[in-house]
Amino acid sequence: MAQVNRCLKLTFILSNLFFAIVGVVIISLALLMQVFTRGTDVEGRSTALILMYVVGTITMLIAALGAYGAHSQSRAALIVFLVCMVIGSLLMLRVGIPFAAFRPEVESMMEDKFRQMLPLDATSEQNQHITNNLQEILQCCGLFSYDDWRMSIPDSCLCDGVAQLEGKCQTVRYDLLMLQVKKSVYIQPCFPLITHYVLLGLDVIIGVAFVLAILALLGLTLSSIIIHQLRETSRPTLMMVVPSIFKSAPPKYQELHNPPMY
Repeated sequence: MAQVNRCLKLTFILSNLFFAIVGVVIISLALLMQVFTRGTDVEGRSTALILMYVVGTITMLIAALGAYGAHSQSRAALIVFLVCMVIGSLLMLRVGIPFAAFRPEVESMMEDKFRQMLPLDATSEQNQHITNNLQEILQCCGLFSYDDWRMSIPDSCLCDGVAQLEGKCQTVRYDLLMLQVKKSVYIQPCFPLITHYVLLGLDVIIGVAFVLAILALLGLTLSSIIIHQLRETSRPTLMMVVPSIFKSAPPKYQELHNPPMY
């Protein structure tokens, strides 16, 4: 069997192990996202979850293929891995670069979209349902202020005893049908928290895309070197054969013992 540099093989296997760990992390993030966004009808949620599951699974399978190819020194497996690395690096750069360019504009676009929902007591029932769920999860009230609800502050804005002790609440007073109404609501508006988590999600996507692109380039380089070594060691050794006409005949036994007289 052709011999490959042991240090190179070990480095390649370890890089694929890290590659597989990245795939597990992607699947874990998808699971966490599915749990924390349960009950919300966020646009594109299902597509994002499916994409993360698919990317994580494919990453693990490709890593297993590369580790197998290096361990068994299979040229076919390494060539398939090399092709996957070329395609993967191009796809990850195709995803990461547009997201990185789009990130600075996300906050302003979200603010414009959310301000179109105001006032919240007059928006659609679906928007109210999503906002109520976010207020309960994030412990916030309103998108930009509790005034977004005008006189119809929902129960999801109201503080409990623990939140009051932690200083997360404020008391608001307003007139309702000639009555003075007083409620304890969360101080924190929801928009800064939503923006923070959206930008965090974008940072994760950008980071994962560029990490996978770098790993793909590393895997591409190492697999190319291993394939080259397998090809070089599998070639038959060329031996220079001197034609017989250029060979001098060995001296006879008698001539060695009785050299001719000159």
